[in-house]
Amino acid sequence: MNTRNGETRAVVVDDSRFMRTLIRRLLEEEGVEVVAEAADGVAAVETVAEHAPDVVTMDIEMPRQNGIEAVEAIMADCPTPVLMLSAHAEENADVTFEALDHGAVDFVTKPGGEVTSEMPRVKRELVEKVRAAAAVDLDARRRQSTSTPTTPPVATAGPVARSRAPCPDGSTVVVGASTGGPNVVEDVLAGLPPEAGLRVLVVQHMPAGFTSRFANRLDGRSGYEVAEARDGERIGAGQARVAPGGSHLVVDDDRSGQLRLRLRDGDRLHGVKPAIDLTMASAAETVSGPLTTVLLTGMGRDGVDGMGAAKRAGGTTIAQDEHTSAIFGMPKRAIEAGHVDEVLPAGEIATAIVTTLRQ
Repeated sequence: MNTRNGETRAVVVDDSRFMRTLIRRLLEEEGVEVVAEAADGVAAVETVAEHAPDVVTMDIEMPRQNGIEAVEAIMADCPTPVLMLSAHAEENADVTFEALDHGAVDFVTKPGGEVTSEMPRVKRELVEKVRAAAAVDLDARRRQSTSTPTTPPVATAGPVARSRAPCPDGSTVVVGASTGGPNVVEDVLAGLPPEAGLRVLVVQHMPAGFTSRFANRLDGRSGYEVAEARDGERIGAGQARVAPGGSHLVVDDDRSGQLRLRLRDGDRLHGVKPAIDLTMASAAETVSGPLTTVLLTGMGRDGVDGMGAAKRAGGTTIAQDEHTSAIFGMPKRAIEAGHVDEVLPAGEIATAIVTTLRQ
């Protein structure tokens, strides 16, 4: 990073002068140096090229050039981690995911202009996301795309066909991810053959209002029936559920081949809700069949204790490797704690999940 005196250097992009001023104040109060501002996408590209910041906060709807077009231009001309600022509304979720597809590393909901009791939390999340985005390895996505593809082989007669047989009844997978995770999660689920008959739980650190659209994306890009989890529902083979933003997802029963899911309120854990740790730990305690837990890219230590619980319960644990992780934080801590059985590039994880469960 191009830090000076240990500070993260940021460029703030928004067509609202008020919002630029607010974001600058929130960041600078926590030691993030705002080196410049821009009011539209064209100016953003020029400003980033001039100041070479560690991170850019980017609005989506702007004149002359919108946020998605600006992200594409920045990634082409002067690759820099971009954190999208999205209005907190479901109708903005699809365009936010489009920005991630075009190179943005993460997003955060845009702070409201009014001073409320929620402002300290909003400020903390903004600053944490900015610092996490600044630490992202932009080359990881390229390395991820060139690692071994996860697409399962075409079924033929003989041994290859047998490799596509169902996994044992009650086979369960819990996938946890944070910064840089959405695209990796999509690739992992796309690589899981429907014939394996897995039950899949996904915990991606993401705010409420976005996880339902994320589930829709996964549903369209994988062979599994994917939806946002609902309290009290049961899921069986071939189904996957995404933990809703703002709720913890736990498993409290495993009967007749189906998991019963519960949504819990409660406090944030590791500053996040949903927390990977709670879902993995509950699965380790409840799931009666084979269990595999997977920890992908992200900052912090969420998922470390959950992986430990799964390993102690006899489950298999897999972590994404440093080479393909946008941020090698959560996986690294789980590895250092001795909770990980296999460390793999993103493109090999889906195959490894099926292999471990069949064994």
